[in-house]
Amino acid sequence: MPIGNAALEGAREEVKAWLRLETSHEDALVDRLVRSAIGFGEGFIGQALVVREETQRLSAGCEWQRLNLTPVRAITNVMGVPAEGPVFPMPSANYGVDIDANGDGWVRVIEPGAAGRIDVIFSTGLALDWAGLPEAIRQGAVRLAAHMFTHRDGDGGGPPAAVSALWRPWRRMRLG
Repeated sequence: MPIGNAALEGAREEVKAWLRLETSHEDALVDRLVRSAIGFGEGFIGQALVVREETQRLSAGCEWQRLNLTPVRAITNVMGVPAEGPVFPMPSANYGVDIDANGDGWVRVIEPGAAGRIDVIFSTGLALDWAGLPEAIRQGAVRLAAHMFTHRDGDGGGPPAAVSALWRPWRRMRLG
């Protein structure tokens, strides 16, 4: 889930103001469109927008493995996942974690024990809430959600060019 309820409320109000909607009749639709716009934005920018907790399953190999979401704020727990039996907390001496200067989270298993895989629990996101996002990112999401709202009955012709122009400076690309 790319956006929690508190952030969704702030985003909804901005989209409704942009569209000049004064009633709550369309709130459910606006919420769905905001979630879609935020998800699209995260995919385009290559970063999680609003802070949330995530879990990623990785192999229990000894090489460093990068977490797929960024920026990582904290790696809070590593759980061992055996082939059979319950998931168990890995002792901290059995794994290493790192968050590099780019906000990428890295994990490696030193001693897997019975774990064939691991679940890494971490916090990721650019801002603590909707209001904390950079203005260009927020404005791009509002414009995209509003565009989807006004073109919901037909072919909208793709996202407005202004949206990608607002988001492009924040875009992270990975090679390899």
